[in-house]
Amino acid sequence: MEKDTLNKLEQKRKMMIQSGIENGLQNPKTLRLSRQLDKLMNQYDQNENIDEKTNFLN
Repeated sequence: MEKDTLNKLEQKRKMMIQSGIENGLQNPKTLRLSRQLDKLMNQYDQNENIDEKTNFLN
């Protein structure tokens, strides 16, 4: 599951960069992709923190 999440993060990052190059950094599409990437990164970080706490307690 972690590898799948990392692949999604990388794909979204590439999409955002490409949109920034083609449309500009302030373009609504680029900004939307940036927010989506932020959300994915936050979810990934939360899952990592949960895993670390679980490993610490065991």
